[in-house]
Amino acid sequence: MSFPGVRALDRVSLDLCAGELHAVVGENGAGKSTLMKILGGVYPAGEYEGQVLIDGVEQWFSNVRDAERAGVAIVFQELSLVPSLSVAENIFLGRLPSSKGFVHWVKIHEKARALLAELGAIPTDVLVGRLGIAQQQLVEIAKALSHDARILVLDEPTAALNDSEAEALFATLRNLKAAGLGLIYISHRLEEVLELADRITVLRDGRTIATRKRGEIDRQNLVSLMVGREISQVVPEHHHAAGEIVLEVRGLTVDHPAIPGRKVLSNIDFDLRAGEVLGIAGLMGSGRTALLNVLFGSLPGNAAGEIRISGSRVDLRQPSDAIRRGIALVTEDRKRLGLSLIASVLENTTLASLQALASGAVLRKHEEVAVVERSMAELRVKASSPETIVGTLSGGNQQKVVLAKWLLTHPRILLLDEPTRGIDIAAKQEIYEQIDQLAERGLALVVVSSEMEELRGLCDRILVLHEGRIAGNLARADATAERIMACATGSIDAA
Repeated sequence: MSFPGVRALDRVSLDLCAGELHAVVGENGAGKSTLMKILGGVYPAGEYEGQVLIDGVEQWFSNVRDAERAGVAIVFQELSLVPSLSVAENIFLGRLPSSKGFVHWVKIHEKARALLAELGAIPTDVLVGRLGIAQQQLVEIAKALSHDARILVLDEPTAALNDSEAEALFATLRNLKAAGLGLIYISHRLEEVLELADRITVLRDGRTIATRKRGEIDRQNLVSLMVGREISQVVPEHHHAAGEIVLEVRGLTVDHPAIPGRKVLSNIDFDLRAGEVLGIAGLMGSGRTALLNVLFGSLPGNAAGEIRISGSRVDLRQPSDAIRRGIALVTEDRKRLGLSLIASVLENTTLASLQALASGAVLRKHEEVAVVERSMAELRVKASSPETIVGTLSGGNQQKVVLAKWLLTHPRILLLDEPTRGIDIAAKQEIYEQIDQLAERGLALVVVSSEMEELRGLCDRILVLHEGRIAGNLARADATAERIMACATGSIDAA
């Protein structure tokens, strides 16, 4: 499969057995997504060379419907659910049973309950928008199974799940495998791949590098196959010299914007110093992302408490207030909130700093191009030119563009929400290096991450949130995985 100037897949071969979980791993840009889109009918037959066979019969998918009719269903990382519709409506969206203009609602809910019986006790009449991300994931799987799928492809299914939610999903996948489904599993989380997969296929630069059975390969060998070289330590431990206090938060309490009487954050107190990397841990819904959004002025809802920057009290009502005060936020969802995917690298990179590159109403174009080229070189953004459309880049390179955009605003405080979610190991290491270098230059950084290894390696100190409160304030030496999880679940309070 080729795109202009790029061969995305080069003679890739993969087979899948009934009742097998076959993992596909590789760096961003290795060809995983392209392969899955061919299997799912997103790229129609005729646009690629080679064959897709099911039960030995060659398939010619013209569209997604053809793939679904052949028993292939894909659950993408970005869930395709409608929040304002019920669970049952989402499962049968576009295929609601009806006659003479009337929808058979009883039949729809009966079928939805039957599909969900093996996946989780989720009411079929509740709005999807009221469900947690883990339950939404199960609804997406039920939606796929409603097409009588025999082959289920899951793309980064645990990216937004905490450990307990992921374990529940794994149990569901084992049940589906036992029922005879063939599962193709894509993930950057190598520990879960090694735990779940019967076989693992490694792609690199659009080619099949190796396929190994469970037990034939360990994490180190898998990483080496993926990147084509040895990587000794994924998350290097950094130690930073903290300077003066640049951010003080006292008694920060925020009302839930939609649920009266509920607090998103309650009585949050902490300081942040120049040159320090402060980690924020906690389970999904603990208030991690809400805290960063409050500091960036982008969370609706009444807030009480005090925020000071360099000793001066500030009122952060909107992102422009935060940007003027030297605060930048790399959001958790880079595609929806961090980038314009149809715009170029250049346009995305300078989006937050155009005023500094303009004389009056006239943009200094040559200076803009030079600044972006310098940023691309410093962050090692792999793109043919600043005019490359961001949506064509790998996840890791997209994340670097988001980071470049905010660094051009010359922030004093950089907030990073899941900065390495959905990117490959080599790109992760480059992001870690950038965080370390920024801290050495005196920036104050706050990092939210669901990966304990990442937090413990990167951060000088870790705050653990539980139900909107600080349950732990742990120095690096005290931040064991067990202690972090105990605070996150409310088992102990080490604030």
